[in-house]
Amino acid sequence: MKPAPFAYHAPAGVAEAVSLLADLGEEAKAIAGGQSLVPMLALRLAAFEHLVDLGRVAGLSGVERRGDDLWIGAGTTQAAIERSADVALDVPLLARATPLIGHFQIRNRGTIGGSLAHADAAAEYPAVALALGARIEARSPRGTRTVPADRFFTDLWTTDLAADELLTGVAFPVWRGRCGFAVEEFARRSGDFAIAGAAVAVELDGDARISRCGIGLFGLGSTALRATAAEEALTGSAADGVTAEDVGHAAVSALESVPADLHASADYRRQVGAVIVARAWRRALQEASNA
Repeated sequence: MKPAPFAYHAPAGVAEAVSLLADLGEEAKAIAGGQSLVPMLALRLAAFEHLVDLGRVAGLSGVERRGDDLWIGAGTTQAAIERSADVALDVPLLARATPLIGHFQIRNRGTIGGSLAHADAAAEYPAVALALGARIEARSPRGTRTVPADRFFTDLWTTDLAADELLTGVAFPVWRGRCGFAVEEFARRSGDFAIAGAAVAVELDGDARISRCGIGLFGLGSTALRATAAEEALTGSAADGVTAEDVGHAAVSALESVPADLHASADYRRQVGAVIVARAWRRALQEASNA
């Protein structure tokens, strides 16, 4: 199949892109790498009268340290993130999640902003953003605002972005000290969307107690989720006082609704999810303990 007819726009700057989105309203859609949107358009799962191509917009790409954060421009490709020494050093969880995204051809075109704005429930980047407490930057004719990741993803393929807002970047807090990070997922084939996955970050204090942790879940809801109750229960506990299996059970037991489809039943996803969280927690904790 082919997409429904649309008008094509190629702005050169952020201000022009924002102006187009504001003027065209709900019938316009921004497109970056197009690795998710183009197949949806081709299958007629989505249709828009206008596409605003961000590929030529200056100032949307780049990685830079800003105080205690690592800022990544929305137009930065996943391949660039995969190669970035700054990302590997300052946000290792993001660096470890990136090779799990599709295949290298997809990562050559796909962008971090596109992944976050698309908000696929089985995608890795939204879960990483939740686990680390990232902040998403959006610009509109009203100015620039920052949205915490735990308020950004609202439902299946839905975010807090307004129709006239453009995602311009994301700020990831840099975790320092005795920290460990791990991403685990289960998929039918390499490159497929995950049936269940987890992104875990943990920090230990001098007494080997858990001073903070983040657990992002993907493939287990209508959007990426943060296991907030499990995180709160773990914080302050001795690192050797909880088992990985207990962490996995706690992370998925609070899930109200787990999706079922032709790939997996809800019960199967819960079981796999608990195992995946346990694996990620075990690896992250081991890294933090050895730091």
